Amino acid sequence: MSEKLAEIEAQALQLSPRERGELAHRLIVSLDAPADDEPESIAKAWDEEIGRRVADMDAGRTQWVSADAVMQKMREHIAAARTAHAD
Repeated sequence: MSEKLAEIEAQALQLSPRERGELAHRLIVSLDAPADDEPESIAKAWDEEIGRRVADMDAGRTQWVSADAVMQKMREHIAAARTAHAD
């Protein structure tokens, strides 16, 4: 780690948790390319994604899982996490 980076890290660690969170968010956002967040672009992207998923389903490239099965699996994961956290 460079000396300058170590200095910035030391200063950042003196911030409140909320300020560190905001700083982390700003740094992560700065790594992303500018977002094309126009409503029309978002709708078009969703339409393309839905079309891709439907095509995958129609072609048999996806495995169907019932909502009940997904919820049961999530309950099991949550229970396991709670048990692990309690130890």
